[in-house]
Amino acid sequence: MCRGLELLPITCLERAKELRALFGSLLQKSDHSISGQSNKSDKMRLSELNEPLKWKESFEKLLSSQNGLCLFRAFLVSEFSEENIAFYLACEDYRASKPSKLAGKAKKIYEEFVCSDAPREVNLDHVTKAITKENMEQPCQSCFNLAQAKIYTLMEKDCYPRFLKSPTYLDMAKKTKTG
Repeated sequence: MCRGLELLPITCLERAKELRALFGSLLQKSDHSISGQSNKSDKMRLSELNEPLKWKESFEKLLSSQNGLCLFRAFLVSEFSEENIAFYLACEDYRASKPSKLAGKAKKIYEEFVCSDAPREVNLDHVTKAITKENMEQPCQSCFNLAQAKIYTLMEKDCYPRFLKSPTYLDMAKKTKTG
């Protein structure tokens, strides 16, 4: 799935297309019996149908949905800012790592996203970069917390509102409402 850090952005773009098709076909199949009775799979299908509408409730709900996260990631790829969600997810993975793995993972994340010449450098202020660099001396599970919080806020305040106004999301939400 799209949640993996090892996936290339094109995989998420393909998944986003699949999601648009899936939600479209689910909406067409949401014909329920005249008696109004529905079985468990119908209820699950309805829950899936309403999923895009829940993404608008909060950024956290978008990120907690595997489909929402994948579509948001594809949106960020289209905006050339996919490094933000990749960094955020790398930090989530890092925090869940065993203590013996922290030093190696911290170095990899720092070199890929934080240092000045990082190939996928995220937009962090000088103070946050300095604090993160200092934290690298003795990596612990919270050493990226400040940087991750800054990127989360950036995505929540900047990228997320644009995602909600994007043709992809608006089309999906419209189909969900009219389905």
